[in-house]
Amino acid sequence: EMDYTPNWSPDGKQIVFRSNHNGPADIYVIDVDGSNLRDLTNDPADDWSPAWSPDGTKIAFQSDRDGNWEIYLINADGSEPVNLTRDPAEDQLPYWRPIVGN
Repeated sequence: EMDYTPNWSPDGKQIVFRSNHNGPADIYVIDVDGSNLRDLTNDPADDWSPAWSPDGTKIAFQSDRDGNWEIYLINADGSEPVNLTRDPAEDQLPYWRPIVGN
């Protein structure tokens, strides 16, 4: 059992990370006090490299659930996964760029 790539939520109340608690790597969220562990992706494929959106409502991650690495986006509660890349090349390591004033 291994945990990787932790990322603080923008509000500082949660941490998102990749773990193989239940076999394949999934994306988990836990409260900073160590309570309320939640498996957001719960998929038989590997899900890696989670990154919070600047507003804390979404999490981007990479997954091989479609046969190669793609970038996915989910709501912060794990709902509504969307494949953003749909590309035959390997797409990895999503990163959010903070919004800077106009």
